[in-house]
Amino acid sequence: MRVDILTLFPSMFDGPMTTSMLWKARDRGLLELHLHDIRDWSRGAHRAVDDTPYGGGGGMVLKADVVVPAVEQVAALAAPAPVILMTPQGRLFSHKIAVEWAALPRLILLCGHYEGIDERIVELVVTDEVSIGDYVLTGGELAAMVVVDAVVRHIPGVLGAEGAAERDSHADGILEGPQYTRPPVYRGLTVPQVLQAGNHAAMMRWRREQGLRKTWRRRPDLLMKASLDEEDRYTLAQFAHEDASRALGTTAE
Repeated sequence: MRVDILTLFPSMFDGPMTTSMLWKARDRGLLELHLHDIRDWSRGAHRAVDDTPYGGGGGMVLKADVVVPAVEQVAALAAPAPVILMTPQGRLFSHKIAVEWAALPRLILLCGHYEGIDERIVELVVTDEVSIGDYVLTGGELAAMVVVDAVVRHIPGVLGAEGAAERDSHADGILEGPQYTRPPVYRGLTVPQVLQAGNHAAMMRWRREQGLRKTWRRRPDLLMKASLDEEDRYTLAQFAHEDASRALGTTAE
C-alpha cells in the first residue's frame, strides 16, 4: 500500500512511522509512506499557508490556493486514490473502515490545522472526511498516525501471528478478553486454569465468554451491532440475570 500524507509538520511522523509494526511493514515493502510538506506549495518569502477568515472570528484558515494544488500534484504521482481529510467534523473512524481501506492500493491523507480549512478545498479535492473521536486536536497529524496504524495492521503479512488482526478487539464487535503469560502465579494472582489445561475448545469458549463479559460491562453499546450467535445471546442473558439478582440483593439490604 502507498500512503501519501499532506501536512504542515512532517517531522511529527519521524518517530511513530519508523518504529515497531510500521517500520516492519515499510522494511518488508508492504507500506510505502510519503510525507509532503504543504508549505512547499506556498508562494512568497514567508511561505504563508493560512489567512484570517472572512466574516471575522479567531484563528487562521488554511488557504485553498495552496492546499488544492498540493493535493492535485500529490494525487497525480501515482494511482488514483481517495483523499481523506482528518477533521473533527468527519464521520467516526472505525474498525470496519480500517479493514476496507487496507484493501486499497493507495490512500491520501490531508491533515487539517489551525481554525480549519477553506471549504473550497473540501469541495474541490476531498473525497472523504474522518474523525478519530468526539474531541478536537491541534491538527490532523495525530489522527493520521492513528489511521495509518489501524489500516496497515490489516495488510496481509504485516502482523507476525497468522490471523492476529481478526482476533483484535472490535474485529467482530466484541472487546478482547483478558490475556496472560508466564509466570502462572504472580503476587497471589493465578492464570485461569482453563488457559493452562491445553483444551483448545475450552479455551476458545472461555475467551469468548470473557470478551462478551468485558463488552457487557464496558461498552454495551457495541452489542447492538455485534455478530452474535445463540450461545452468545444465552451468555448475555446470564449476565443480565446476574446483574438483576445483584441489584435485588442490594435493594433487599
